Amino acid sequence: MLVSDNRYGKYTQIYLMLKTKKTPVKFTTPPVSHNSISRSEHIIISPIENFRPELLKLIVREVHRIFGYRTKIKPLLQDVDFAFDLDRQQHYSTIILERLASLAPTMAIKLLAITKVDLFIPILTHVYGEAQLGGRACIVSTHRLNEGLGTSVSEIFYQRVVKEAIHELGHTFNLRHCRDHTCNMHYCRSVKDVDLKSDQLCRYCLVLLNDAIKRPAKK
Repeated sequence: MLVSDNRYGKYTQIYLMLKTKKTPVKFTTPPVSHNSISRSEHIIISPIENFRPELLKLIVREVHRIFGYRTKIKPLLQDVDFAFDLDRQQHYSTIILERLASLAPTMAIKLLAITKVDLFIPILTHVYGEAQLGGRACIVSTHRLNEGLGTSVSEIFYQRVVKEAIHELGHTFNLRHCRDHTCNMHYCRSVKDVDLKSDQLCRYCLVLLNDAIKRPAKK
């Protein structure tokens, strides 16, 4: 949802929209040939609190489907109390990202933390997640993704979490916000927006993702 770009100062928050109109595309296999992806590199899903195993398995499956990397679950943070703000009664997501990135295993090309706490940055009341643009770490909060659904776990809730997980990881692969309302990289101001967008990338964002994933293989 939110990206941090160190090129404009440490973890400066930016909001970027692409001006090109794009068309959503469906695919059922990883967008990049596995020949372009190192077998030693993984995307790490790092739950901070206890989550239902079926939700974590769904995230692992969908992250692999979109990004093509081997994906595994590995808790890295026991809690995020260090990021709690007494005045806001919320957790500062940028501080969590810094700590998360410092704990990255050598085989982790990207890290996605999942938390139940409410996240914020100083200029917004809350965020569903945050990512280091073109960096390694991102985080998603489930705290507000159950809005309008009651207390029971639902398929809609799972879909929201998966969409935001893909979205934040997309930022770590240098994808910006997309103007296409159905593209997963569209910026969402409410859970209604999350419900309206898909768990797929538009054609334009898919090309950008392909380029971002293939680029390290050329080094």
